[in-house]
Amino acid sequence: MSNHLTRLSQAGLDPLDDLFRGFFVRPVEFSNQTQAPSIKMDVKEDEKAYQVHAELPGVKKEDIHVHVEGNTVAISAEVKQEKEVKEGQRLLRSERYFGKVSRSFQVAQDIDDAQASARFNDGVLELTLPKRAAASSKRLTID
Repeated sequence: MSNHLTRLSQAGLDPLDDLFRGFFVRPVEFSNQTQAPSIKMDVKEDEKAYQVHAELPGVKKEDIHVHVEGNTVAISAEVKQEKEVKEGQRLLRSERYFGKVSRSFQVAQDIDDAQASARFNDGVLELTLPKRAAASSKRLTID
C-alpha cells in the first residue's frame, strides 16, 4: 500500500489532493478579458413562417440591426457602456460586456422580406419571417 502511495507522489499526483478536492472549493481565477456573449436564440417553423426569439439583454431597440437576404438572417447589436461611477468612487471590476455582438443563420426556404416583422420587448427580439412563395416555373414553347 505504501509503495502505491509513493509511486503516485513520485508521479506528481498527490493522493491528499484527490481526497480534499471534494471538500474545498478552489479559488476562481478572474481574467481581465470579458468574452463577447453569444446571442442565444430559438428558431421555430410552421408551414407559413419562421419565428425567431433572440435574447439581447442590455441592448436598446435602436442599437439592433436585422438583415434578411434570401434564406440568410443576420442579427447584430451594440451594447453601450453607460457611466455608473460616481464622484468619490472607483470601479474595481466590471464583468459586463460592452461592444458589438452578431450572429447569422440560414433557414431552409427564402424569406419574404417585404412581409417580415420585428418586435423588441424586455430584452427579447421577436422576428416573424414569412416564407417566400415558391416561384412557379413556366415552360417556354419554342417557335
